[in-house]
Amino acid sequence: MNAARGFPAFAPQHAGARFATSWWGRAWIKAMEDTSLDQKLLRKGRAYAKTGQVGPITVSPGRIAAVTESEYDTVVRVEQLTDAAWERFLDQVAAKAGHLAALLDGDMPHDLVEAAEDAAVPLLPAVGDLEPECSCPDWGHPCPHAAALCYQASWLLDADPFVLLLLRGRGEAELVEALQRRDVPAPAPSAGVPAAEAFAAGVPSLPEPPPFDVSFAPPTLVAGPGVDVAALTVLAASAASRARELLLRGWLPGLTEYQDRVRLAAEHDLDLGPGLDAPVRAWRHGGADGLDALETAWTPPRRELARAQALLEAGWEGERPPEIESWRNRWTLGTVQLRYGRDGRWYPFTERDGRWWPAGPPERDPATLLGRPDDSWS
Repeated sequence: MNAARGFPAFAPQHAGARFATSWWGRAWIKAMEDTSLDQKLLRKGRAYAKTGQVGPITVSPGRIAAVTESEYDTVVRVEQLTDAAWERFLDQVAAKAGHLAALLDGDMPHDLVEAAEDAAVPLLPAVGDLEPECSCPDWGHPCPHAAALCYQASWLLDADPFVLLLLRGRGEAELVEALQRRDVPAPAPSAGVPAAEAFAAGVPSLPEPPPFDVSFAPPTLVAGPGVDVAALTVLAASAASRARELLLRGWLPGLTEYQDRVRLAAEHDLDLGPGLDAPVRAWRHGGADGLDALETAWTPPRRELARAQALLEAGWEGERPPEIESWRNRWTLGTVQLRYGRDGRWYPFTERDGRWWPAGPPERDPATLLGRPDDSWS
């Protein structure tokens, strides 16, 4: 069976484009990067991948291949699973109905990979598992062309985890057919409680009904066909009682009264007075963390800012990164400002009428925000 799959070449990406947004795609890249001994070659590989220097990609059992820079034949090999390993893997997939559904939905469940590893079936590559080959004269391991192919392969893996399974030896159609022929193992019986013991325990008494003390004027409802006014009045009174209990306990857990006002305005389009336009916008983009990024300046650990600086520089391969005016958790670049939140994400702001305005959802990679087109910020 020829299970090879072909994929068209990726178009050039913007400088801030990210590789591997899925956890299994990141594991693929980590296996390649941890094998490399030359960071300069990896930077070239990222630049080649983003600027469209990789041709159409062919994925087949044990190898992924492409022509790079229009002349070099580049291949990355990975060991295929044995038939016995595939049988153990199919056992793990069939053991839980949600595993196959997740794969078909474009997800690679953590527990499936862990169960496969426990059964001695390595799905994700580790250091040294990826074997690059290239016709270029570079002796790097991997060379920039093989690195570029691996980086672009992470996009394929993000979109379809069956690409990884094909590299390990079997395609989607073959796997689904094998699972359809396989009986799903019966779940192990639970310990349970002996029936005699359960009946001897008797029926426990029900708790006391909750208090029903509502000091509010019920709404005036007009009767209509199929409308039970009395029932709706009771439901309204019950909802008001529960809301009152929440308020007496201190709004929503973990929120101050002010934060809860902003949350209500953001989630229900309420007008709760002047001065809440920017906070409401910040909440819609990032919740309580987004509101904190708007209103609080703080000093992050140096290692976190250094890591962010490295991500920014990596996103501008072949170009000079923009000049940054840095103050505490805020990076200012002209009319754009990025603020590092306590949740580890960067929040974008734009200058408007002399103040900074929340401009979009956050990202963990600041280069991604700076690579967004201006019209994607709102």
